[in-house]
Amino acid sequence: MIKRDEAMSLEIAIVQFEPVLLDIRNNLERAMGLIKEITSISNPNVILFPELFLSGYTFKDKSEVEKVSFPLNENEYLTSFIEISRERSIAISGGYSERAGDLLYNSSFFIGDGEIIANYRKVHLFHDEVDFFEPGDTGFRVFEYRGARLGMMICFDWIFPEAARTLALKGVQVILHPANLVLPYCQRAMYARAIENRVFIVTANRVGEEKSGGRKNSFTGESQIVSPRGEYILTMNGEEECFASAVIDPKLADDKKVTEKSDIFAARRVEFYE
Repeated sequence: MIKRDEAMSLEIAIVQFEPVLLDIRNNLERAMGLIKEITSISNPNVILFPELFLSGYTFKDKSEVEKVSFPLNENEYLTSFIEISRERSIAISGGYSERAGDLLYNSSFFIGDGEIIANYRKVHLFHDEVDFFEPGDTGFRVFEYRGARLGMMICFDWIFPEAARTLALKGVQVILHPANLVLPYCQRAMYARAIENRVFIVTANRVGEEKSGGRKNSFTGESQIVSPRGEYILTMNGEEECFASAVIDPKLADDKKVTEKSDIFAARRVEFYE
Protein backbone atom coordinates (compact mmCIF):
# COMPACT_ATOMS: atom_id res chain seq x y z
CA MET A 1 0.00 0.00 0.00
CA ILE A 2 1.34 3.43 -0.95
CA LYS A 3 1.42 5.94 1.86
CA ARG A 4 -0.21 9.30 1.21
CA ASP A 5 2.15 11.38 3.31
CA GLU A 6 2.89 14.72 1.74
CA ALA A 7 6.43 15.00 0.44
CA MET A 8 8.59 18.02 0.96
CA SER A 9 10.59 19.28 -2.00
CA LEU A 10 12.80 16.71 -3.69
CA GLU A 11 16.12 17.46 -5.38
CA ILE A 12 16.87 15.12 -8.28
CA ALA A 13 20.21 14.96 -10.08
CA ILE A 14 20.54 13.49 -13.57
CA VAL A 15 23.81 12.02 -14.80
CA GLN A 16 24.07 12.07 -18.60
CA PHE A 17 26.60 9.25 -18.84
CA GLU A 18 28.72 7.63 -21.57
CA PRO A 19 29.73 4.15 -20.44
CA VAL A 20 32.55 2.11 -21.93
CA LEU A 21 31.05 -0.94 -23.60
CA LEU A 22 31.53 -4.13 -21.52
CA ASP A 23 33.86 -2.43 -19.00
CA ILE A 24 31.69 -2.73 -15.93
CA ARG A 25 34.43 -2.02 -13.38
CA ASN A 26 35.54 1.16 -15.11
CA ASN A 27 31.94 2.34 -15.46
CA LEU A 28 31.29 1.63 -11.78
CA GLU A 29 34.40 3.54 -10.73
CA ARG A 30 33.45 6.53 -12.87
CA ALA A 31 29.87 6.48 -11.59
CA MET A 32 31.06 6.41 -7.99
CA GLY A 33 33.35 9.35 -8.71
CA LEU A 34 30.45 11.33 -10.16
CA ILE A 35 28.25 10.55 -7.16
CA LYS A 36 30.98 11.87 -4.85
CA GLU A 37 31.42 14.98 -7.01
CA ILE A 38 27.69 15.70 -7.17
CA THR A 39 27.17 15.28 -3.43
CA SER A 40 30.17 17.48 -2.67
CA ILE A 41 28.65 20.49 -4.44
CA SER A 42 24.89 19.96 -3.92
CA ASN A 43 22.45 18.00 -1.79
CA PRO A 44 20.38 15.77 -4.08
CA ASN A 45 17.89 13.31 -2.66
CA VAL A 46 18.00 11.12 -5.78
CA ILE A 47 20.70 10.63 -8.44
CA LEU A 48 19.50 9.03 -11.67
CA PHE A 49 21.78 7.32 -14.21
CA PRO A 50 20.78 6.07 -17.72
CA GLU A 51 19.73 2.62 -18.86
CA LEU A 52 22.47 -0.07 -18.74
CA PHE A 53 24.99 2.53 -17.56
CA LEU A 54 27.26 -0.10 -16.03
CA SER A 55 27.63 -2.22 -19.17
CA GLY A 56 26.96 -0.19 -22.27
CA TYR A 57 24.25 -1.16 -24.71
CA THR A 58 25.37 -2.34 -28.17
CA PHE A 59 26.10 -6.01 -27.58
CA LYS A 60 27.47 -8.34 -30.24
CA ASP A 61 25.77 -11.44 -28.88
CA LYS A 62 24.16 -12.84 -25.76
CA SER A 63 27.45 -14.14 -24.38
CA GLU A 64 28.61 -10.53 -24.01
CA VAL A 65 25.47 -9.66 -22.08
CA GLU A 66 25.99 -12.63 -19.78
CA LYS A 67 29.48 -11.40 -18.90
CA VAL A 68 28.17 -8.05 -17.64
CA SER A 69 25.04 -9.36 -15.92
CA PHE A 70 24.63 -9.89 -12.20
CA PRO A 71 21.84 -10.63 -9.70
CA LEU A 72 20.05 -7.90 -7.81
CA ASN A 73 21.16 -9.25 -4.44
CA GLU A 74 24.58 -10.34 -3.25
CA ASN A 75 26.78 -8.74 -5.89
CA GLU A 76 29.82 -6.51 -5.55
CA TYR A 77 28.57 -3.85 -7.94
CA LEU A 78 25.35 -2.74 -6.29
CA THR A 79 27.04 -3.10 -2.90
CA SER A 80 29.10 -0.03 -3.80
CA PHE A 81 25.92 1.99 -4.38
CA ILE A 82 24.33 0.62 -1.22
CA GLU A 83 27.31 1.75 0.85
CA ILE A 84 27.62 5.24 -0.60
CA SER A 85 23.85 5.82 -0.44
CA ARG A 86 23.97 4.98 3.26
CA GLU A 87 27.02 7.17 3.88
CA ARG A 88 25.57 10.20 2.08
CA SER A 89 21.86 9.67 2.86
CA ILE A 90 20.83 9.66 -0.78
CA ALA A 91 19.09 7.45 -3.30
CA ILE A 92 20.73 6.16 -6.49
CA SER A 93 18.85 4.72 -9.45
CA GLY A 94 19.87 3.47 -12.88
CA GLY A 95 19.86 0.62 -15.35
CA TYR A 96 21.78 -2.67 -15.33
CA SER A 97 21.69 -6.13 -16.87
CA GLU A 98 20.06 -8.35 -14.27
CA ARG A 99 20.71 -12.07 -14.01
CA ALA A 100 17.86 -14.05 -12.44
CA GLY A 101 18.70 -17.74 -12.61
CA ASP A 102 19.18 -18.51 -16.29
CA LEU A 103 17.27 -15.42 -17.42
CA LEU A 104 18.53 -11.93 -18.24
CA TYR A 105 16.51 -8.73 -17.82
CA ASN A 106 17.07 -5.12 -18.77
CA SER A 107 16.42 -3.69 -15.30
CA SER A 108 16.71 -0.60 -13.16
CA PHE A 109 17.36 -0.45 -9.43
CA PHE A 110 16.45 2.12 -6.80
CA ILE A 111 18.70 2.13 -3.76
CA GLY A 112 17.96 4.53 -0.93
CA ASP A 113 19.83 5.13 2.32
CA GLY A 114 21.62 1.79 2.14
CA GLU A 115 18.68 -0.40 1.07
CA ILE A 116 17.39 -1.80 -2.21
CA ILE A 117 13.92 -0.26 -2.28
CA ALA A 118 12.75 -1.21 -5.78
CA ASN A 119 13.74 -3.10 -8.92
CA TYR A 120 12.00 -2.80 -12.28
CA ARG A 121 12.40 -5.11 -15.29
CA LYS A 122 11.80 -3.43 -18.65
CA VAL A 123 8.40 -4.42 -19.97
CA HIS A 124 8.77 -3.25 -23.58
CA LEU A 125 12.01 -4.40 -25.23
CA PHE A 126 13.40 -2.43 -28.18
CA HIS A 127 14.89 -3.82 -31.40
CA ASP A 128 18.02 -5.95 -30.68
CA GLU A 129 17.14 -6.20 -27.00
CA VAL A 130 14.76 -9.03 -27.85
CA ASP A 131 17.83 -11.14 -28.76
CA PHE A 132 19.32 -10.76 -25.29
CA PHE A 133 16.68 -10.11 -22.65
CA GLU A 134 13.42 -11.53 -21.38
CA PRO A 135 10.40 -9.18 -21.34
CA GLY A 136 10.06 -7.76 -17.85
CA ASP A 137 7.69 -9.41 -15.40
CA THR A 138 7.64 -6.97 -12.48
CA GLY A 139 4.94 -4.70 -13.84
CA PHE A 140 4.77 -1.00 -13.05
CA ARG A 141 5.04 -0.43 -9.31
CA VAL A 142 4.89 2.67 -7.16
CA PHE A 143 7.08 3.02 -4.07
CA GLU A 144 7.83 5.75 -1.56
CA TYR A 145 11.04 7.61 -0.80
CA ARG A 146 11.33 10.71 1.35
CA GLY A 147 7.56 11.09 1.29
CA ALA A 148 7.37 11.13 -2.53
CA ARG A 149 5.68 8.42 -4.59
CA LEU A 150 8.03 7.21 -7.31
CA GLY A 151 7.89 4.71 -10.16
CA MET A 152 10.22 3.52 -12.92
CA MET A 153 10.07 3.03 -16.66
CA ILE A 154 13.00 2.22 -18.98
CA CYS A 155 13.64 3.77 -22.39
CA PHE A 156 11.23 2.24 -24.98
CA ASP A 157 8.45 2.10 -22.40
CA TRP A 158 8.01 5.75 -23.43
CA ILE A 159 6.14 4.89 -26.63
CA PHE A 160 3.41 2.98 -24.77
CA PRO A 161 1.05 5.49 -23.09
CA GLU A 162 -0.25 2.67 -20.92
CA ALA A 163 3.06 2.47 -19.04
CA ALA A 164 3.02 6.01 -17.65
CA ARG A 165 -0.77 5.94 -17.26
CA THR A 166 -0.59 2.75 -15.18
CA LEU A 167 1.89 4.38 -12.83
CA ALA A 168 -0.20 7.55 -12.67
CA LEU A 169 -3.37 5.62 -11.83
CA LYS A 170 -1.45 3.92 -9.03
CA GLY A 171 -0.66 7.32 -7.56
CA VAL A 172 2.87 8.04 -8.81
CA GLN A 173 4.13 11.60 -8.51
CA VAL A 174 7.56 11.20 -10.12
CA ILE A 175 8.49 8.75 -12.88
CA LEU A 176 12.19 7.92 -13.15
CA HIS A 177 13.07 7.07 -16.75
CA PRO A 178 16.62 5.77 -17.36
CA ALA A 179 17.13 5.54 -21.11
CA ASN A 180 19.40 4.86 -24.08
CA LEU A 181 17.31 6.85 -26.54
CA VAL A 182 18.23 6.70 -30.24
CA LEU A 183 15.06 7.86 -32.01
CA PRO A 184 14.73 11.61 -32.65
CA TYR A 185 11.37 12.26 -30.98
CA CYS A 186 11.46 10.34 -27.68
CA GLN A 187 12.09 13.34 -25.44
CA ARG A 188 9.13 15.22 -26.94
CA ALA A 189 6.92 12.19 -26.30
CA MET A 190 7.88 12.26 -22.62
CA TYR A 191 6.65 15.86 -22.51
CA ALA A 192 3.26 14.52 -23.60
CA ARG A 193 3.38 11.69 -21.04
CA ALA A 194 3.98 14.26 -18.29
CA ILE A 195 1.08 16.48 -19.36
CA GLU A 196 -1.48 13.77 -20.01
CA ASN A 197 -0.83 12.19 -16.62
CA ARG A 198 0.00 15.37 -14.68
CA VAL A 199 3.20 13.86 -13.23
CA PHE A 200 6.91 14.68 -13.14
CA ILE A 201 9.02 12.65 -15.57
CA VAL A 202 12.78 12.49 -15.13
CA THR A 203 14.63 11.11 -18.18
CA ALA A 204 18.33 10.28 -17.80
CA ASN A 205 19.62 9.53 -21.28
CA ARG A 206 23.13 8.59 -22.36
CA VAL A 207 25.36 10.12 -25.01
CA GLY A 208 27.97 8.85 -27.44
CA GLU A 209 28.16 6.21 -30.13
CA GLU A 210 28.72 2.46 -29.90
CA LYS A 211 29.67 -0.07 -32.58
CA SER A 212 29.93 -3.82 -32.10
CA GLY A 213 29.37 -6.90 -34.23
CA GLY A 214 27.94 -4.93 -37.14
CA ARG A 215 25.54 -3.06 -34.87
CA LYS A 216 25.73 0.69 -34.33
CA ASN A 217 23.85 3.07 -32.04
CA SER A 218 24.08 6.84 -31.66
CA PHE A 219 22.52 8.15 -28.45
CA THR A 220 20.72 11.47 -28.29
CA GLY A 221 21.36 12.84 -24.79
CA GLU A 222 18.98 15.74 -24.05
CA SER A 223 18.15 14.41 -20.59
CA GLN A 224 15.34 16.34 -18.96
CA ILE A 225 12.83 16.85 -16.17
CA VAL A 226 9.29 17.77 -17.22
CA SER A 227 6.67 18.96 -14.74
CA PRO A 228 2.96 18.02 -14.48
CA ARG A 229 2.23 21.45 -15.96
CA GLY A 230 4.39 20.91 -19.04
CA GLU A 231 7.36 22.95 -17.87
CA TYR A 232 10.91 21.95 -18.75
CA ILE A 233 12.50 22.19 -15.33
CA LEU A 234 15.86 20.86 -16.50
CA THR A 235 17.28 20.17 -19.96
CA MET A 236 20.70 19.00 -21.13
CA ASN A 237 22.51 19.05 -24.45
CA GLY A 238 22.73 16.15 -26.86
CA GLU A 239 26.46 15.46 -26.89
CA GLU A 240 28.24 15.89 -23.57
CA GLU A 241 28.61 13.69 -20.52
CA CYS A 242 27.47 15.92 -17.67
CA PHE A 243 25.21 16.20 -14.66
CA ALA A 244 22.69 18.69 -13.31
CA SER A 245 20.04 18.81 -10.61
CA ALA A 246 16.72 20.51 -9.94
CA VAL A 247 14.34 20.81 -7.03
CA ILE A 248 10.73 19.72 -7.56
CA ASP A 249 7.57 19.69 -5.47
CA PRO A 250 6.04 16.19 -5.85
CA LYS A 251 2.68 17.38 -4.46
CA LEU A 252 2.02 19.23 -7.73
CA ALA A 253 1.42 15.84 -9.33
CA ASP A 254 -1.59 15.23 -7.07
CA ASP A 255 -3.56 17.98 -8.80
CA LYS A 256 -5.17 16.41 -11.86
CA LYS A 257 -7.24 19.45 -12.80
CA VAL A 258 -6.57 21.15 -16.12
CA THR A 259 -9.35 23.63 -15.27
CA GLU A 260 -11.59 23.93 -12.22
CA LYS A 261 -14.17 21.75 -13.98
CA SER A 262 -11.81 19.40 -15.83
CA ASP A 263 -10.10 16.74 -13.73
CA ILE A 264 -8.36 14.46 -16.23
CA PHE A 265 -8.77 11.37 -14.07
CA ALA A 266 -12.29 12.03 -12.80
CA ALA A 267 -13.40 12.71 -16.40
CA ARG A 268 -12.12 9.41 -17.77
CA ARG A 269 -14.83 7.41 -19.64
CA VAL A 270 -13.37 3.95 -19.18
CA GLU A 271 -16.48 2.26 -20.59
CA PHE A 272 -15.43 3.52 -24.02
CA TYR A 273 -11.80 2.49 -23.83
CA GLU A 274 -10.54 -0.77 -25.24
